[in-house]
Amino acid sequence: MPAVLFVLYLVVEFAALFGLSQLIGTFPAILVLIGVSAAGVLLIRSQGRRVFAQLGRAGRGEAVPGAAVANGVLVAAGAFLISIPGLVTSVVGLLFLLPPTRFVIRPFVTTLGARRLGRMAAAMPYRGVVIDGDDVVDGAVVSEWYDDGPPSTRRAIGD
Repeated sequence: MPAVLFVLYLVVEFAALFGLSQLIGTFPAILVLIGVSAAGVLLIRSQGRRVFAQLGRAGRGEAVPGAAVANGVLVAAGAFLISIPGLVTSVVGLLFLLPPTRFVIRPFVTTLGARRLGRMAAAMPYRGVVIDGDDVVDGAVVSEWYDDGPPSTRRAIGD
């Protein structure tokens, strides 16, 4: 599967560059590719600082953490896409780095992340550790046991 995706990436990138060079010429198409990459590198620096500041405010309780994390994910994805050579990946990475397009994309990223975390949390059983007060001697736990959480609503095999 990775080989197929790589070949698809190459075909899309070559087709985009070929189409752009047919439309505006080869030298201007190369200048557009360099310009988009340069703009992306400049945006990585400024938007990275902005996202780190937003994450700091979220850590202090001054901002909504979900938006800060989604912005961080989008800026990181944009930086990754800018670092991959090609016109299409650079343009998509540039779109992830621009604040107006991040504002449009952020609800989708937040919904996808919440759904993924919900599935992961549902798949993990609750295994809380219970330590009774009598089982601690001089700060060391003498014995502990695991609580299996609330009982399952499913019927047992023999019932």
